[in-house]
Amino acid sequence: MNRHRVAITGLGCITALGESSDELFRALCEGKSGVSRITSFDTSSYPVRIGGEIRTFDATRYVDKRASRRMDRFTQFAVGAAKQAVEESGLEFSKEDLFRVGVIVGTGIGGIKEIEEQHIRLLNGGPTRVSPFCVPRLMANAASGNIAIQYGLEGTNISVTSACASGSHAIGEAYCNIAFGRSDIIITGGTEAALTPVGLASFCAARSLSKRNDEPELASRPFDKDRDGFVLSEGAGILILEEYEHARSRGANIYAEVKGYGATDDGHHITAPLPDGSGAAKAMKAALAEAELGLESIDYVNAHGTGTKLNDIAECKAISSVFGEHVSNLTVSSTKGCLGHSLGATGAIEILVCAKVIQESVIPPTINLDNLDEECDPRIDFVAHRAKEKNVDYTLSNSLGFGGHNASLVLGKV
Repeated sequence: MNRHRVAITGLGCITALGESSDELFRALCEGKSGVSRITSFDTSSYPVRIGGEIRTFDATRYVDKRASRRMDRFTQFAVGAAKQAVEESGLEFSKEDLFRVGVIVGTGIGGIKEIEEQHIRLLNGGPTRVSPFCVPRLMANAASGNIAIQYGLEGTNISVTSACASGSHAIGEAYCNIAFGRSDIIITGGTEAALTPVGLASFCAARSLSKRNDEPELASRPFDKDRDGFVLSEGAGILILEEYEHARSRGANIYAEVKGYGATDDGHHITAPLPDGSGAAKAMKAALAEAELGLESIDYVNAHGTGTKLNDIAECKAISSVFGEHVSNLTVSSTKGCLGHSLGATGAIEILVCAKVIQESVIPPTINLDNLDEECDPRIDFVAHRAKEKNVDYTLSNSLGFGGHNASLVLGKV
């Protein structure tokens, strides 16, 4: 069966470094950090008091006040980013067959803020004090459902939950849906708002987070030997995926084409990756095979690069094993140095970044990379500190999640 080509025609994001793809990409290329002291709740008793907190977000810029009150923060982010992406794409849904337009959005945790708040109400006032909107706010599919409701969409609607790979898996599944002729358009990506009292406490208990509380902008240090954990962040990245000829017929601007998708699992450990990175390597190989590209075609890899030793080393080994001698010509960076780690949203935000890299011919840096870990391949250019101008025809993006989930996506210039 011949596959349909799949184009990216709209980008939207809500992040600690901006609420548009242009604003985000500019800040990343300038090496700015979105990590700061957490202000949304009291962290004085926490060992970690920093995160990628979004302070300027106002949901009523995207939906009316009544609707926003019925959404958890993770859903508000997704709806806001979706509105940006739809507007940028120039789509007019009144001209579309709404059964051919779908939504596939990932989240690793969903409405944790709502769960926490309603649990407090239960403890303080009893069961009658719990909101009737509790379940519609907390359910993981609330983001995809509410996006469809905003536009009256009647096609495929799925929520993907695979920890830190959720956003990339959602985009990969949306690509497959269009490639095999089931839909013309999919609104897709990932969203997360787990920077909450329980969310932060949980990752503190797991000893996963950086404790550089006095230097928040230096805390997220992918591939650096002096890293001490990742930085928990929040946000959303949403893209419009569209059947290529459909996009061309309406004169849409095409950022890039989704060329290949690979998804595997380590089958090893609930939180730790396979030490040799072989699971991630298989996902990359699968994506490259589906894209029908040789190793030398890839110009840029957006690494998962969380800033934890186990993850960084496993991914470096995976990249080296897949690309072999070509690693000397490869450019690799982790934008988590600037943004921190937004869990189920991070892969979608990074695919958005890859689309901008192809469009702008600039690669964002890996900030805070002062001393490369000795176990990372020294032949790789990790774009330390400063952005790099480079013509990029093909990118590959990795997302690796708790549970052993691996996802890789290849984008190409049109």
